[in-house]
Amino acid sequence: MNAFEIIKLGSNLLKEKKISSFILDSEILLSKALNKTRENVLVNLDQKISKKNILVFKEYLKRRSNYEPIAYILKEKEFWSKKFYINKDTLIPRPETELLVDKTLKIYKEKKISILDIGTGSGCIILSLLSSLKNSNGIGVDISKNAIFTAKKNALKLKLTKRVKFFNKSFKNIFGKKFDLIVSNPPYVERKDIKNLSDDIKRYEPRLALDGGNDGLDLIKKVIYKSKDILKIKGMLALEIGNEQIKIVSKILIDNNFRIKHVIRDYKNNVRCVFAYYN
Repeated sequence: MNAFEIIKLGSNLLKEKKISSFILDSEILLSKALNKTRENVLVNLDQKISKKNILVFKEYLKRRSNYEPIAYILKEKEFWSKKFYINKDTLIPRPETELLVDKTLKIYKEKKISILDIGTGSGCIILSLLSSLKNSNGIGVDISKNAIFTAKKNALKLKLTKRVKFFNKSFKNIFGKKFDLIVSNPPYVERKDIKNLSDDIKRYEPRLALDGGNDGLDLIKKVIYKSKDILKIKGMLALEIGNEQIKIVSKILIDNNFRIKHVIRDYKNNVRCVFAYYN
């Protein structure tokens, strides 16, 4: 069989499973099986594929047909023009979170700041920030030991180990240090809504990183309360939040002496990020 026939076979199977990106996914999985770029495969569609590589492709296909996300099969995801190593211990970085990074970099362009990333996961937020803020340094914390292992791996890959430290601890246990900026993409899905998420999310992504408690605000509230103790005066808290949470999150921030400076809407026009100074 050649590459064109293999891609068609994979596409048809994924289409039956109602996976909308069936052609793209089939192309990506064959590229992974061949250890070549997708572009290289697409310009050589008549190349013959060995039986060994067909078996590898079929194994990837089986995983994808069970709704396992492509990013977990590839063990990587592009974020902020960099490839991050990820696995099932971390959330898959999303384009919406790049909005948080983009705005933060515009605010702190060429400044020297200290950053705390709460619930760092793969480290994609803090590492993306530090890769552009060359004079800054930071700390990432996560209660998942395996997530911290992943973040450290990414710091090494991006050559940022001298400016960032990762700790397997709760942010509640940070004392005696204050930061210019706290960033966080905390769990914000209401517990009852997790069952309504798509199969690739609810079956594969870590529940710990999704479950925001009964109202979706458990962790957001705790991050806001703790930030008061560990932000410098005029320090900023940058939060990613869920759909329709801005009204109540704004009230919690204002009640805790924060002044909202920016809100950022995502690609579907939902308020996704809020930036607030601590007075």
